[in-house]
Amino acid sequence: MSISYVTKETFDQMIEELNKLKSEGRSEIAKAIAEAREKGDLKENAEYDAAKEAQGHHEAKIAILENAVANARIIDVNDIDTSKVTILSKVKMLNMGTKKSIQYQIVSENEADLKAGKISVSSPIGKGLLGKKVGEVAEVQTPGGLMKFKVEEITI
Repeated sequence: MSISYVTKETFDQMIEELNKLKSEGRSEIAKAIAEAREKGDLKENAEYDAAKEAQGHHEAKIAILENAVANARIIDVNDIDTSKVTILSKVKMLNMGTKKSIQYQIVSENEADLKAGKISVSSPIGKGLLGKKVGEVAEVQTPGGLMKFKVEEITI
């Protein structure tokens, strides 16, 4: 997995979720396995099989999150250069096709939430905007075709 840049808040959420999965989640699965074991023959015990499968999925989720935490780099908002679009920048831009002004914050894949106005740095629009300065036009190839965005403002 590649390095992902996240805010301190997102990193803290990842750690909190990881700790919860390791403590509460593991104990709940252990209880389910123990209860299924008490019900007799394990060869024909669907409850036991389901509990063991849930355990496998749970451990895989923990491994993925541990890897994400290990590869996360915290970005301090105070260190962001607002002369060009970078990760965590808020970009006000004009859609040259629709003539509508929109604003997005460029965030890591983990933080992307279109409804909240946060787009991934690895999305077509995010990639197209990176490094652009106020007044420059980003040409972005999207699944819907070529789109042009003029950067109007860059803030934190």
